[in-house]
Amino acid sequence: MPPIQLLSPRLANQIAAGEVVERPASVVKELVENALDAGADRVDVEIEQGGVKLIRVRDDGSGIEEQDLPLALSRHATSKIVSLDDLEAVASLGFRGEALASISSVSRLTLTSRTAAQEAASRVEVEGRDMDARISPAAHPVGTTVEVRDLFFNTPARRKFLRTEKTEFNHVEECVRRQALSRFDAGFTLRHNQRVVQSLRPAESPLDKERRIGALCGQQFIDNAVLIDAEATGLRLWGWVALPTFSRSQADLQYFFVNGRVIRDRLVAHAVRQAYRDVLYNNRHPAFVLYLEVDPATVDVNVHPTKHEVRFRDGRLVHDFIFRTLHKALADVRPDDHLRGAVAQSFGRENAQGVPGAAGHPDPSAPTWSGQPAGFQASPSQGQGVPQGGGQGYPYSGQPQGYSQPQSQPQQEWHASDQMAFYNSLNAGGGVEAGTPVAPAGGAEAMPTPPMDGDEEPPLGYAIAQLHGIYILAQGRAGMIVVDMHAAHERITYERMKRALAEQDLKSQPLLVPLSMAVSQKEAALTETHGDDLRQLGLQIERIGPETLAVRQVPALLRGADSEQLVRDVLADLIEHGQSDRVEAVTHELLGTMACHGSVRANRQLTIPEMNSLLRDMEATERSGQCNHGRPTWTLVTLSELDKLFLRGR
Repeated sequence: MPPIQLLSPRLANQIAAGEVVERPASVVKELVENALDAGADRVDVEIEQGGVKLIRVRDDGSGIEEQDLPLALSRHATSKIVSLDDLEAVASLGFRGEALASISSVSRLTLTSRTAAQEAASRVEVEGRDMDARISPAAHPVGTTVEVRDLFFNTPARRKFLRTEKTEFNHVEECVRRQALSRFDAGFTLRHNQRVVQSLRPAESPLDKERRIGALCGQQFIDNAVLIDAEATGLRLWGWVALPTFSRSQADLQYFFVNGRVIRDRLVAHAVRQAYRDVLYNNRHPAFVLYLEVDPATVDVNVHPTKHEVRFRDGRLVHDFIFRTLHKALADVRPDDHLRGAVAQSFGRENAQGVPGAAGHPDPSAPTWSGQPAGFQASPSQGQGVPQGGGQGYPYSGQPQGYSQPQSQPQQEWHASDQMAFYNSLNAGGGVEAGTPVAPAGGAEAMPTPPMDGDEEPPLGYAIAQLHGIYILAQGRAGMIVVDMHAAHERITYERMKRALAEQDLKSQPLLVPLSMAVSQKEAALTETHGDDLRQLGLQIERIGPETLAVRQVPALLRGADSEQLVRDVLADLIEHGQSDRVEAVTHELLGTMACHGSVRANRQLTIPEMNSLLRDMEATERSGQCNHGRPTWTLVTLSELDKLFLRGR
């Protein structure tokens, strides 16, 4: 072995650059964060050839004193922390003191700066090979400009791993987007090859913030988002979460900020995914822009060189707070919130105030949840019994094409009491027996549609007809509303079953023969340290050996499930997240199956009163916009869309 020796400063900086400077976007991130930490109100980013040829970041911040310019380019030199106490409660975006030194070691860097107390600016220049700082006078307003030219010119191996100019620019644009989302009080400009790509003014008012969100994330996102703001136990979570109907095929519209710092954290991702669990279709991903504010002393931001990851002192508390806040916010979304977003898209945001049911929201384009239930009051039908039985008809396959063609059925005259008894029997769990006479929609006994000129019109309007025994057509002020009656009733039934289960304790059932399992020592130890948590889940597990467990009790509802796989999944969750919702997830999946079979079937003709009763229940039910499988339960065709179909107004 050769003798141990100290690395040269240049080599040490280049090694550090391998951690900090991955591509041009990494340089932009570090420089923009420095500008924001300097108190800049305006940040201009200009790049050429995807950032390989030139990266120029200019700000109007506090600037750097002339005598501090050479020191700013040294390793481990910073003005943001002094002692260990400062490190344990970091409030700035940058604090390591390595960014400028690392960048200058792999590029030709020029830094020009001036403070308010100086009459003239100063410039310092360094190159990767020599690392010798050269200072000269310059003309510059108060603030700082950093130019990075010929990135990786002295490390060809790193440069050849860069992607195409378009790809590198996309990474830079995403970096600027994240910074612009994190600081509404600052303006941002992005230029690429002398072309302005993004120009954002400071956003102070709520409307300006929404406009910035719309410019960066798309107007459709803000039109389909719910504004939340909740506080508890020293934590505050606010921002925008998209409605489940506005889901994505990939997780490309998910931004989470902790004290203004954009992060990617598995704990946060798990909490969000859990909140959206039974309202997303298949493998779709939610969209959100969320801001978590915590005491800086309770979060460690010094766990990764790029500061993309954090560690919370009480991760379980943060996880539960995020989950409960989002879960409640999504549950309180009612059809009037969906209608408001759809009308805002069709008619413009300023006209959304005319949508029925919009009262109680100061900004009609962004329904707000502040930790309190939504303004809509539940109808008396919400308190009906939990469905237990299943209606007759064709089994539901989870897809619209699974419905069969309507069958001819005997038509007999029904009285009004018989009509209401039919729908009440569905909600009471009695189902519909084969051969029950079915009244044709719109028959002689049908209730006429209420007048449309009052201010008390419900959000989903009033039913006017049924289409092919599958869809309910309703008329509202916003336009025509089409409801999938099976999907809608499935969600209503499912939520009532969940509520009934929550009001009772989760009962356990002893196994006739205890299940013996071979596990690792770590998993076996978890059953002892988390014994109370497991009992709350309805599981009684005893450690009978160093690597052997005996499962003696399981939840009564899941007695037919694979108990061994369930226990292994629960232990895996405890190892990764410190808690598990696996039993709840499997239980809700079972309830969803029961609700699917216990809901009104396709090809079942409903009368107008029955259809209106279903619409009113939808308005009072949590998450009624999606069925248990994540499919939408209703859609709106606005008047403007109908006018376009028939070329009216042209």
